[in-house]
Amino acid sequence: MRHYGFKLFLLMSLLAAVAVVQAQAAVDFTGTWKVNASKSDYGPMPPPDTMVEKIVHKEPSIKVNIAQTGGQGDMNYDMAYTTDGKECTNTFMGNDFKTTLKWEGDVLVGDTKGSFDGNDFTANDKWALSDGGKTLTVTRHIATGGGDFDIKLVFDKQ
Repeated sequence: MRHYGFKLFLLMSLLAAVAVVQAQAAVDFTGTWKVNASKSDYGPMPPPDTMVEKIVHKEPSIKVNIAQTGGQGDMNYDMAYTTDGKECTNTFMGNDFKTTLKWEGDVLVGDTKGSFDGNDFTANDKWALSDGGKTLTVTRHIATGGGDFDIKLVFDKQ
């Protein structure tokens, strides 16, 4: 009986591991994503007039090109990450940001630390697909010396 219980435990552990791998393999953020301003919430930040993210996701690599106009100015920049929990450094406007991304089920969770114009910040992101992969929602909690705030960006696949 004890031998049977151990085999059952091993089988359940294996099935759980396979389910996690399958869930991660099914999530693919690749595509061109346009922000849906009416469904997004920028918190205290000025919203952009337009924002488009072009994502290339080939596990464990994610590359993102962000193009936006208005709001905080016109910008076009690239970011590169991995989803394996290893720290990735990206530079934006002369400032280095260090990010780790990891999977929690079908949700990609990111933690970023950096300094912008001498002001330290942290950002905690959650990326999730819905509506059959047609909607990407990024929820972000930002903590700065001046206070914390939340942002929700909703993107429609083009």
